[in-house]
Amino acid sequence: MTAPLLGVTVAYAPGPRQLEETALSLPAGSTVGDALAASGLAARYPDIDLGPGHVGVWGRKTGLEHALREGDRVEVWRALRVDPKLARRERFGRQGARTAGLFAKRRPGAKPGY
Repeated sequence: MTAPLLGVTVAYAPGPRQLEETALSLPAGSTVGDALAASGLAARYPDIDLGPGHVGVWGRKTGLEHALREGDRVEVWRALRVDPKLARRERFGRQGARTAGLFAKRRPGAKPGY
């Protein structure tokens, strides 16, 4: 009798608008680390970071020892290049306070701020 196999997908985006997905069949009881090793991502992308905070299952952070279930999607995330809060502040500064946010659309003749 053979051990049941799990159908798992490993996803990694090496750059913007690029996605690499690998479908795998792994033995029952496999972990996230096993799936990453079987996918060969580390060999294709030597600069990839598989440390804490860069790997998850279905968008939730997990460790490499997390046990997988049938249909799981293992995701490897890249580090952010820009702090999202800083980027938003810079965009808001370029647009100006009167053309963005709550006060962008005013009725003609309305008081400022309404």
